[in-house]
Amino acid sequence: MMLSCTSAPTTPPFPNLPSAPPAKADSVVDTIHGVAVADPYRWLENGADPAVQAWVAAQNERTKSAFKAVEGREEIRARLEKLVSIGRVASAQTCGKRIFHLRRGGKQNHYALYVRDSWDAPPRVAIDPNTFSTDGTVAMDWWIPSRDGGLVAYGVSAGGSELSTLKIRDITTGKDLADEIPNCRASSVAWRRDASGFYYTRYLEGDKYNRRVYYHTIGEDWKGDRLSFGEGRAKEDWPNVQLSPDDEWVVVTVYQGWSKSEMYIKRRTATTWIPVIEGRNVRTSGGVTAGRLWLMTNDGAPKNRILWADPEKPTEWKQVVAEGEGTIESFDLVKDRLIVRDLVNANARLRVLKLDGTDLGTIPLPTVGAIGGGMGEADGEDFVFDFQSFFVPPALYRYHVPTGKVTAFETLDAGIDLSTFEAKQVWYPSKDGTKISMFVAHKKGLVLDGSSPTLLTGYGGFNIPMTPGFGSMLFMWLESGGVYAMPNLRGGGEYGEDWHQAGMLAKKQNVFDDFIAAAEWLIRERYTTSSRLAISGGSNGGLLIGAVVTQRPELYRAAICAVPLLDMVRYHKFLIARLWIPEYGDPDKADDFKWIHAYSPYHRVKDGATYPAVFFTTAESDTRVDPCHARKMAARMQAATGSGLPIFLHIEQKAGHGAGKPIAKIIEDIVDQLSFLREMLP
Repeated sequence: MMLSCTSAPTTPPFPNLPSAPPAKADSVVDTIHGVAVADPYRWLENGADPAVQAWVAAQNERTKSAFKAVEGREEIRARLEKLVSIGRVASAQTCGKRIFHLRRGGKQNHYALYVRDSWDAPPRVAIDPNTFSTDGTVAMDWWIPSRDGGLVAYGVSAGGSELSTLKIRDITTGKDLADEIPNCRASSVAWRRDASGFYYTRYLEGDKYNRRVYYHTIGEDWKGDRLSFGEGRAKEDWPNVQLSPDDEWVVVTVYQGWSKSEMYIKRRTATTWIPVIEGRNVRTSGGVTAGRLWLMTNDGAPKNRILWADPEKPTEWKQVVAEGEGTIESFDLVKDRLIVRDLVNANARLRVLKLDGTDLGTIPLPTVGAIGGGMGEADGEDFVFDFQSFFVPPALYRYHVPTGKVTAFETLDAGIDLSTFEAKQVWYPSKDGTKISMFVAHKKGLVLDGSSPTLLTGYGGFNIPMTPGFGSMLFMWLESGGVYAMPNLRGGGEYGEDWHQAGMLAKKQNVFDDFIAAAEWLIRERYTTSSRLAISGGSNGGLLIGAVVTQRPELYRAAICAVPLLDMVRYHKFLIARLWIPEYGDPDKADDFKWIHAYSPYHRVKDGATYPAVFFTTAESDTRVDPCHARKMAARMQAATGSGLPIFLHIEQKAGHGAGKPIAKIIEDIVDQLSFLREMLP
């Protein structure tokens, strides 16, 4: 198979690998807040430059040629395709009598949207993005049904760009209406009860910021849609909109980063918005249901609490669910119950409470794991959710409130003997003594002699939790004798807002220290050694990998750095990155620049340092993180490394940050990553 638990590699990897395509180093130096900052590969920022395109083409050819020559690559592909063929299910939602969910079958490139007309009816395809294009590069980004499930608003984009055009599908006829609205990236849609129209968010044409709320009437030209909210606000504000089931109240939540939000409410027929909360450094979300404004907030409760208010008096809150041991992630009203989804030590839990907060117990789950979403209606009887864990394939469940019965209504057959694997949660100290939790998975009977190839992955940011999930690459790794480790780094959402804030802005270094400490723990506990340890991360996790590779290069043999941020001094100048200033800070401010420049991976590369092998991967149509980060960092490290280990770069065409990526491209990506790891950890 792919790996074997042997001693450290003794033969050079990738024999006969040609030198990396040379990149000219210019003498560009900026003086920022009195500090001289060199930027020798500034020219690689311009992806439209023919010289940059030629250099990228040469890098891609070198990478592909090297990976295609790896022994056992086709064996990896064959096994991966078999694992992928089990498909996936996700995102269940009830709408009146109808039930929607996503399913990807076999080798289909994309999830299709399925609908049942009732619980007794079989599921049928409502929208199939696999028919949108011949090569699978046109995707459905998001979908939001009307309240009765008769219509679905959905977003379509090409090449991984996520620049959605809003369309509307009639579920009964299976045809789209004539309405089409451009510039609806990640749109928030709130349907009228009779489906005659909806509130939604879109951008001005060609604008990456200035997201605003409009109202659209079905059948009318979108160019005449009425602006409802957003005029004159900061361009980085991110409003989402909700409409109460009785059509009476409109609520707009304006996210300002991942630690703060403002909220406004008005009657649908009114013109004046009433503040619920504004100008405070707390995060609050919610909407009007059953005559009450229901709220989840970290105001006075870092792990969140649930409250309600009279919509007529929206600032007079009454607490229903206090902060507890778990971090509350969301809640729903179903019939006369609150269903609360929270995390306890990064494991999912579902609680059932009366509307006065009386605890009625928990909904049984298959094992420790993760819940994706969860949805119910106040006038319905069912709460639907999806669940998965490391060794439990994704499945969709129905919790029937009146009976308390839980049933799985969409499942998968993994075709794997899952009993041969095990996972556990361990705790280890970070540099400052903070205890960090980490999931570790491997085959049963693992001998702790330091010989196991180990893959350590992390994220640590944006209040996003890392929880147990089922994946094809995971099983490829574990089947071949590898160890998989996933720590819950500060900056994530596992342990509430205090945990998040301990890994953002001036405290971002804590995230890197937590990850480095995880690597040291795995070595100390004899799971592996530095020569058998690989690390990986994407997006904010790519920043993590870049930081720890430049800070502690001796700890790792190989690193996979995907769609990364790496030049943090200039990150805010590209694409939508100003949205992330509340998380990272603003390099144009002297105080922020000081801590950002201190860890910025591109600026921490040292000539002659013994860096591990690194595989940088990104995509030309990424509209979130500009691929220039990977280009510049790859060029800098190829010129600087003194280890003799390769630095690879691959920039994919007709692909973006990851959302909407066809399965064919995903398989190719994973085969490349496993080929790289197989060669580096033979």
